[in-house]
Amino acid sequence: MSKLCERIRERRAACGLTLLEIAERLGVKEATVQRYESGEIKNIKHETVRALADIFGCSPQYLMGWTDRLSDEPEMILSQMPARNIFMRPVYNSVAAGFGAIAENKAVDYLPTVISAPSEQELYIWITVKGDSMSPLIDDGSKILIKKQSAVDDGQIGVVLIDGEEAVVKRIRLGRGYVELQSVNPYYPPRRFSGEDTRKLRILGLVKEVSKSLR
Repeated sequence: MSKLCERIRERRAACGLTLLEIAERLGVKEATVQRYESGEIKNIKHETVRALADIFGCSPQYLMGWTDRLSDEPEMILSQMPARNIFMRPVYNSVAAGFGAIAENKAVDYLPTVISAPSEQELYIWITVKGDSMSPLIDDGSKILIKKQSAVDDGQIGVVLIDGEEAVVKRIRLGRGYVELQSVNPYYPPRRFSGEDTRKLRILGLVKEVSKSLR
């Protein structure tokens, strides 16, 4: 299977989009997108690759496998950032530690973080993710920047406390009478809470940024 096919499939999963949603945006049939991912269509038109890249928020070069950088824009140099918008925010070794759910909740490190609203700096923390349920969007060992807040929009990735005990990072789908917690990794099935069971859930924060280490 070509790199292009693999990355189309990976980026679609990372963005939480269905084959049908991609097809509708491209103006093609759902089966056509499935053939892109399977490699059955080997020579995908350049304009189609560019359209897919726009949908997935990456560069065409990334989709083609020519680079491992999602964007072809030059990296921002820290020294060029306005100093007043950079704050050292704490890094915690688990979701539970970051939100004070366990006794050992001290920060293990600090990272310089760009925050556009200085008055909100205390709302931001970094968490080191454990596990692969959100891979390839958030890999095991990645650090995620979280803004503490009690609500998110449908489809956003947030931190959710379940039954007051288990804190997880999931894509949150809000439906009529239910809340569904979705993993990016297809090996982990979604968890749906309906009716009174939705009271077991408490939104703790919104994932704003993912920082991955090169391996």
